[in-house]
Amino acid sequence: MAFTRPYRSRLVIALVATFIASLVGLAFPLLARDLFNEAFAAGGENPTVSPGRIALILVAIFVVQAGFNFLRVWLLGIVGEGVVADLRRTVFAHLMELSPAFFLRRKTGEITSRLTSDVSTVQQLVSTAFAQFLNQSVTLVGGAIALLVINARLTGVMLAVVPGVILGGAAFGRRLRRLSRDFQDRVADANADAEEAIANVRIVQSFTGEGSERDRYARGIDAAFDMARRRVLVRAIFIPTVILAMFSGVTLVLWVGSREVLAGTLAPGDLIAFLLLTLFIAGSVASFTGLFAQLQEGLGASKRIFDLLDEQPDLPVRTPALPLTGDVREVRFENVWFRYDEILERDARDTSSEDADEAWVLQDVSLTLHPGEVVALVGPSGAGKSTLAALLPRFFDPQRGAVRLAGIDLRDAEPHDVRRHVGIVPQETQLFSGSVADNVRYGRPDATDAELEAALQAARAADFVHALPDGWSTVVGERGLRLSGGQRQRIAIARALLKDPEVLVLDEATSSLDSESEAAIQDALDVLMRGRTSLVIAHRLSTVVGADRILVMDRGRVVQEGPHATLVHEEGLYRTLFETQFRDRRVGVAT
Repeated sequence: MAFTRPYRSRLVIALVATFIASLVGLAFPLLARDLFNEAFAAGGENPTVSPGRIALILVAIFVVQAGFNFLRVWLLGIVGEGVVADLRRTVFAHLMELSPAFFLRRKTGEITSRLTSDVSTVQQLVSTAFAQFLNQSVTLVGGAIALLVINARLTGVMLAVVPGVILGGAAFGRRLRRLSRDFQDRVADANADAEEAIANVRIVQSFTGEGSERDRYARGIDAAFDMARRRVLVRAIFIPTVILAMFSGVTLVLWVGSREVLAGTLAPGDLIAFLLLTLFIAGSVASFTGLFAQLQEGLGASKRIFDLLDEQPDLPVRTPALPLTGDVREVRFENVWFRYDEILERDARDTSSEDADEAWVLQDVSLTLHPGEVVALVGPSGAGKSTLAALLPRFFDPQRGAVRLAGIDLRDAEPHDVRRHVGIVPQETQLFSGSVADNVRYGRPDATDAELEAALQAARAADFVHALPDGWSTVVGERGLRLSGGQRQRIAIARALLKDPEVLVLDEATSSLDSESEAAIQDALDVLMRGRTSLVIAHRLSTVVGADRILVMDRGRVVQEGPHATLVHEEGLYRTLFETQFRDRRVGVAT
């Protein structure tokens, strides 16, 4: 209902139109009553009320009812579509504000399922079920009042079955809501599996995993189908049972009413009107069963949607947040400890235990990056290098210690403010499906063509971009798959450079390049890193030889620190890694 507020005027008009159309519809059995009573009273000759006149009145009533029904369907359709559009925008905007940890806990397909199928279920509730509920309510209440006026005793006979229907509906409804929610969950799981397989189709096909993916998706769909069958069974039992009960009541009314007509205590037209109104009420109750089932499905879907909207970012923001007013190029990591298990809410351990060192990805890391300094992080896989870099744009918060920018604890600053000053070239290059220009301008949509060209030139990407069919207007395809790995990485570097951040994080930024391209980009990066603080993560030590300082990490700790010329001559992990990579180039080691 909160999402209908922008459309309140349309909604009110539609509900008024629904109310009027429903009331007008009740006039038909009452006019039929007058017609038959007059006909029977006159013995079929010279009735006081002309049948033609009544027929014309009925036609006029039906035309008026059609007009109001048009208003109802048209306006509620607009309201339903608007609510769904707003709901999708709100959910997506909220998702974009959630912390990266949330997306580590959820599958992408599950989230998109809530944006699509769940929202569509809610749309049906808003655009059709709501109006039908009002329509059938007016018919039920108005018809019951008319029945009481016509014959109170027969009304009691007809309404005797209603309490049983209501109690049965409540019991079936609870069961139906649980089944509907479980069905949506199974569909979301299947969609998540499908999205994962489609996104990694090259891996699937290269390992001939098509069969296993088909089986996995089929199992998910079978689970959803099984839940759907159970839901259909409940509805199949519930709806016919209600209809049977209501029409049994109609039959009872017909029998009792016929006896009263024969006894002369009830006019024939009253019986006909009573039967018509009873059929209207029976239809309303039968419609309520379907609406109730639809309501339960909508509630199940809306609960899943509002579960997303109730998600809070894992990164709290201080109110008011502190502005980054100092030299943001100064970065400090102070006694930082970090672990993922609590963020993922899996196998959470006691963080106060100092014995569970294997759970800590980072352990008591202290590091200062001075303004304009280039600091390299090296070490074996799993040493914590990328995790340390992920703390800098505040994708995560450390469980202990602090990360400071311009002397401000990142937990006291607005995350958008922090990320505005930090540029990242990730290890896994991620491009969007737009053009080259769209991707490079992603951090600065207002950048001029000259600035775009300068960024491409600096990233040594201009030559291959101009060689593309449409230059920088060429669409790169989903995730940039129309470009080679090296080309994608150079576009990502150009994107970070155009943003022109004070702090630059390069996470294996040259890992997808051949030796010639790597050398060209390394020359560009050496120039462009001047004047800004740079944190460079690399496995290939040749790319960090010129860094001001090199930090060697192992098992979440900094075990060595210094320039290349010093570390290469010291006993330790750095020398071991260097000699392993350059075993065939002893001259380089000596140098």
